[in-house]
Amino acid sequence: MEVVNISQAKAQLSKLIRQAADGEDIIVARNGKPVARFTQLAANKRVITFGLLKGKMSIAEDFDAPLPKSILDSFEGR
Repeated sequence: MEVVNISQAKAQLSKLIRQAADGEDIIVARNGKPVARFTQLAANKRVITFGLLKGKMSIAEDFDAPLPKSILDSFEGR
């Protein structure tokens, strides 16, 4: 665990953030006393639940049928 003072942290912020992103903890100290820590953030774990909406919605049999001419014309500005 690397300890740096505030002025070093200001001058090397990008480098310290890279080190923290790579998993190294960085302690920032003021007058030799630790006041902050840069550390790697844990990735959010996204839970996917399949079938959550099963039975709650339906799709019409003709959902992919061609649109009526009047609607197609309105898309084309006629």
